[in-house]
Amino acid sequence: MSPLPFDILGIPAQLARPDRWPLLVLVLLAAGLLAFGLVRRRRTLVRLASSERLREKVAPGASLSGPLARGAASVAGLLLLGFALLQPQLGEQEGEVQRKGIDLVVAIDASRSMLARDVLPSRLERSRLELGQLIDRLHGDRVGIVVFAGQAFVQCPLTSDYGAAKLFLRAIDPEAMPAQGTAVAEALQTAGQMLRAADRGAKTRAVLLLTDGEDHAGDVEAAAETLAEEGVRVFALGIGSKEGTPVPILDGEGRVEGYLRDRSGEPVVTRLEEAQLRRIAAATGGSYVAARGGDIGMGEVFAALEKLEKSEFESRIGMQYAEAWHWLGFPGFALLVLGALLPEGRRRR
Repeated sequence: MSPLPFDILGIPAQLARPDRWPLLVLVLLAAGLLAFGLVRRRRTLVRLASSERLREKVAPGASLSGPLARGAASVAGLLLLGFALLQPQLGEQEGEVQRKGIDLVVAIDASRSMLARDVLPSRLERSRLELGQLIDRLHGDRVGIVVFAGQAFVQCPLTSDYGAAKLFLRAIDPEAMPAQGTAVAEALQTAGQMLRAADRGAKTRAVLLLTDGEDHAGDVEAAAETLAEEGVRVFALGIGSKEGTPVPILDGEGRVEGYLRDRSGEPVVTRLEEAQLRRIAAATGGSYVAARGGDIGMGEVFAALEKLEKSEFESRIGMQYAEAWHWLGFPGFALLVLGALLPEGRRRR
């Protein structure tokens, strides 16, 4: 997840790990349970005795001040530790920032067969969701998008602006494709052209191919060999099922109003063709991952990309941040210790 920027009295700051926010929710729930327990304790004392003097005789030393102080110290300590785990950082000064990463081109199948729903909510929609999460996890890499059906074209040039890349990703629409089909070879060729034309290209280059594998045109093996000769690895991700499923026809609101049929009137069934995708990955030194139920394997792909050698891109002027978590973490730990050492209540002889 991308850092969350903000200002503190005009000083630039950011949370490097805002995805850990559920920890703060747990702390607030713990504080709520503590407050509920104190209220119940007070009501119990009131029921036992109707006056303060009688309460002192029934339960000497049983007051709310001790538990309240212990609970407040513990909750404050947990809150500080929770904010520390979000990894706050303070901006010190603008300086030269080195950026390292790889050049990654995502070639995504946008043919009508990707509307099939053997992967929910559909092959294409699930691919977009998973790719969006993959882009969120990139750091320093440049990413580009190639869209293909019967033809392939550049949807998004190589960029380190991940927000823009996700906007282009969401704009993919099978109905807007000029020609139907699955031109895997042309998609690989277009991805290779984008990588070759990249300004100050990275040493490590890769293509992530998302498709059901049903190639209808072109020489896929020749395209893969060309990429292999240029040192480009292809990571193929097969979307769909081997059993196959009909290709739906959607109305303007995305509801299924029928199924695609061939010239004889039979429903067109689309199946995952793994053999070709395995050959492409093997020829380029990449790997093939098949979707399995709710997991389409994007985590495995990201782990493989992380192992690739990172190249140093151009330097740029940016804000240098210093870690500030210890300003919250150490006081938080001290408050936790204090909460554990405070007495439950005052003692009387």
